[in-house]
Amino acid sequence: MPARRGIIGFIAVLQSVLFLTHFLLYETWEFAPSGPAHHSLWLGLILGLLSVSFVAASLLAFRYTNAALRAFYRAAAVWLGLLTFLVVAAVFAWIIFGVTALASLNVNFHSIVEILFTAAIAAGLYGVFNANWTRVTRMTVQLANLPTAWHGRRAALISDVHLGHVRNGRFLRRLVAKILRERPDAIFIAGDLYDGTAIDARRAAEPLNLLTAPQGVYFVAGNHEQFGDDSKYLGAIAAAGVRVLSNEKVDVDGLQIIGVPYRNAAPDSRFASVLHSIGLDRNRASILLTHAPDRPEIAEAAGISLQLSGHTHLGQFIPWSWMARRMYRQFVYGLSRIGKMQVFTSSGAGTWGPPLRLGSNPEIVLLEFAGS
Repeated sequence: MPARRGIIGFIAVLQSVLFLTHFLLYETWEFAPSGPAHHSLWLGLILGLLSVSFVAASLLAFRYTNAALRAFYRAAAVWLGLLTFLVVAAVFAWIIFGVTALASLNVNFHSIVEILFTAAIAAGLYGVFNANWTRVTRMTVQLANLPTAWHGRRAALISDVHLGHVRNGRFLRRLVAKILRERPDAIFIAGDLYDGTAIDARRAAEPLNLLTAPQGVYFVAGNHEQFGDDSKYLGAIAAAGVRVLSNEKVDVDGLQIIGVPYRNAAPDSRFASVLHSIGLDRNRASILLTHAPDRPEIAEAAGISLQLSGHTHLGQFIPWSWMARRMYRQFVYGLSRIGKMQVFTSSGAGTWGPPLRLGSNPEIVLLEFAGS
């Protein structure tokens, strides 16, 4: 019951924020500093409907899936992204109005709004295009005590595909084909393969049947697989031939590959306990696959050589990318170091919520290993 009240409270707060942001857009567009504002009933009605579209689509998406709902959800999600840019534009318009008023400058407020809103929509549409353009990011990682067999080997890393009402099996097939063209020796999937919305999990995961690598394909659960019972997701991934790692270690040609799912990596004491129980050999190189770069200091203390994560999306688009940088600091994206351990955080291959990326790129990471 407390959890349900918390969810209802969150939805209420989110919807209130959406009402206010749409009201800001309405007032900004209708404002006439030199005379009475002309209030458009149709514009008010359209913005009112748009203000409830994403919450309504999300509530339906967690229970149902069909072509019409998927189209509705995608449209609402794109609008939510555009809304972010439009709100930023509206705020800048009011700042310009205030500054020019204080300076006694005569400017056409509505012309400023038109220019800023046009720029905001253009940025948002580019963000939609950019979110569908998957790059290959190449990185060399030097690891101490790396087995000779792994010198020069390459591993592909993907995370945050978020299969659901926006991304589906077709997107995953394209991703798999792109990975296979790189011929990696191993493949790591660092969680959030699914979005957590209603979906035929096995059908969506079918393209993973084609995903093969000489040293194996490994998956660890993210938070979106573990909103509730994760068995249907993990079962679908395992049925597609991918090794699901859950609080365990596998030895591959002398390299220790460890997987700790999000639920067990979230509490500090639990994460430390799981890593301790795995029986890590500190004198040999190891790779930890865990969804979020939340607690790298715990993995470093356990003797891990390299942690591979996703989760942050690098904020996905401005201004959220600035907030993500403040939250995750140097671990928000790319290769970083804490003590003797290195951390690579991917920006992810898919999107969550608005299918937009601006200031971050969807990617497949190709890591080449070298001894140090």
